[in-house]
Amino acid sequence: MASTATPSRDDFAALLDEQLGGADGGFEGRVVHGTVTAIENGMAVIDVGLKSEGRISLREFMRGEDDHGLTVGSEVEVYVDRVENADGEAMLSRDRARREAAWDKLESEFGEGKRVEGRIFGRVKGGFTVDLDGAVAFLPGSQVDIRPVRDVTPLMDVPQPFQILKMDRRRGNIVVSRRAVLEETRAEQRSELIDRLAEGQVIEGVVKNITDYGAFVDLGGIDGLLHVTDMSYKRVNHPSEVINIGDTVTVQIIRINADTQRISLGMKQLESDPWEGVAAKYPVGLKTSGTVTNITEYGAFVELEAGIEGLVHVSEMSWTKKNVHPGKIVSTSQEVEVMVLEVDSDKRRISLGLKQAHRNPWDEFADSHPVGSIVEGEVKNATEFGLFVGLPGDVDGMVHMSDIAWGISGEDALALHRKGESVQAVVLDVDVEKERISLGMKQLEKGAPAAGVAASSGSLRRNEVVTVTVLEVRDGGLEVQAGEDGATGFIKRSDLGRDRDEQRPDRFQAGQKIDALVIGFDRSKKPNFSIKARQIAEEKQAVEQYGSSDSGASLGDILGEALKRQ
Repeated sequence: MASTATPSRDDFAALLDEQLGGADGGFEGRVVHGTVTAIENGMAVIDVGLKSEGRISLREFMRGEDDHGLTVGSEVEVYVDRVENADGEAMLSRDRARREAAWDKLESEFGEGKRVEGRIFGRVKGGFTVDLDGAVAFLPGSQVDIRPVRDVTPLMDVPQPFQILKMDRRRGNIVVSRRAVLEETRAEQRSELIDRLAEGQVIEGVVKNITDYGAFVDLGGIDGLLHVTDMSYKRVNHPSEVINIGDTVTVQIIRINADTQRISLGMKQLESDPWEGVAAKYPVGLKTSGTVTNITEYGAFVELEAGIEGLVHVSEMSWTKKNVHPGKIVSTSQEVEVMVLEVDSDKRRISLGLKQAHRNPWDEFADSHPVGSIVEGEVKNATEFGLFVGLPGDVDGMVHMSDIAWGISGEDALALHRKGESVQAVVLDVDVEKERISLGMKQLEKGAPAAGVAASSGSLRRNEVVTVTVLEVRDGGLEVQAGEDGATGFIKRSDLGRDRDEQRPDRFQAGQKIDALVIGFDRSKKPNFSIKARQIAEEKQAVEQYGSSDSGASLGDILGEALKRQ
């Protein structure tokens, strides 16, 4: 019978190393199975098959799924940090084992794009910390919800799904997002809901938000935009005039964009269209009344009835007020009378006239102030060519500089009057089409011909020599009258004689009779006379009858001979 050698201590150690695979058996840095052999002094004694047992604080077993029922004999997974410490015990960790197991699971789920479950348990700078079954992840503040969340307390310590955005096991970094899960869920819900909706469908919704351009209506998990122009056929300046947040409204789906999942809604589409038959109801030329709803730089909008508005262009607002802002003629909410000028049912446009609803003031003036009438008004403006005078009916008439006064130049006559002065004038002409009224002031002077009466009618003709009587001597010339009851006229200073010495008005006196030539008529048909022109005409006639320029006779000889024969 063969004898068996008894193994020594060294042989036993060698056999153990061989069994464990080395000095530490490759246990360090690994998660291994262990058995609880004792629980004492708040510590669990665990045997993992090493030379010595290890100890783990019971607190590490209070933060996971194994926080209940830990007893002697329980099987647990632990992480071997070191095989032996200074006391010869194995350094074990339940937390580290849980983290390692969690990382293995998370890496697999991250690779497959799956959602993971976790709990928000703390706050850090820029966000929150999330427990992913032992692994700690970072949740940025922008990834908490679709919209900013002021209070996250209701979300703390609540199991909920997250999406892993980034993982780095070597650095121990995990970034997760709750917002991505919500957006994906909402997109799925939106797709399902959109599949159940159709254009033209009438549906109820709740107003969630109001902006300047419209309102967002919750249709039961998906929002639709109700634009301000689709709220009512009448003008709506702001959506809050029609609806409020929280209101339940009935709307019609106008359009669904499958690509962007945007839904356009309308309320006015559920009402009857007021523009149907508008051309027959408001024919061109109709006078009607309306309310001013809006004023712009280019005109004013007038509401004729609910949903029907027309534009009064600034050029159609007033007969007399030109280049004036519409706000100075009408005001918002004012009731005005207008005339329909044009109707375009296709473009939903009505052109209105404010001034056409009232009679043309130039027509009224022409009827009430015929040519020859005397009017009185205030000088509104003085220009380089005349005076503008305000007249009844809010119209202006112009006195040309040549019709201001007799005997002086137009510039001097203009200087005699100033803005704001009240003056009288005679109506010389009214042109309704061109909106012009011509006035004369000098026609009211003594001896002036009546307006509209031709002073040359009857006896006076151009280039005729007539005997006139001096009525008045002025610095600028003589006021004269042809015959006893003839037309009055004027002889300018420069027309009193050929020589400068003869061109002195003071050598004449009122009542003196002199011969003068009719040289023309002014705008009011008043004759202009000239002594100088008569002298030149007589000299020319004498030369033609009694001599020539090459006869050798002097002008004095020719005139003397003519006088002798006479």
